[in-house]
Amino acid sequence: MTIGTLLGALVVGLAIGGVGRLVIPGRSAAPVWLTLALGVAAALLGAIVTGLVDHRPGRSPLLPLLVQSGFAAVAVILAVLAAGRSTADPRAPRDRGARRKEEV
Repeated sequence: MTIGTLLGALVVGLAIGGVGRLVIPGRSAAPVWLTLALGVAAALLGAIVTGLVDHRPGRSPLLPLLVQSGFAAVAVILAVLAAGRSTADPRAPRDRGARRKEEV
C-alpha cells in the first residue's frame, strides 16, 4: 500500500463521512467525529480489499476509489441510522410516560 493510496482513502473517507451527515434528514445522535472516523476506517478497509484482490500491473485508479467510496458510504449510513435521532429533534416522538407522571 502506497502513501497515495492512504491519502486517497483519507480524503475519500472524510468526504463520504461529511456528506453522509447531510444525506440523512434531521438531527442525528451520532457525533460528527464518529461519522468522519468511520468513513476513513471503511475507506482504508476498501483500499486493503482492493489491494488484495486487484494485482494487475497497469490498473486504473478508478476501481480503488469506487470500492473505498462504497465501503465508506455503507459504514457511515449504517452508523447514522443505527444511532437514531437526537432527543432534541422536535419531530421525534415524545415519551408519553413522562406526561402521565405530571397528570397524577
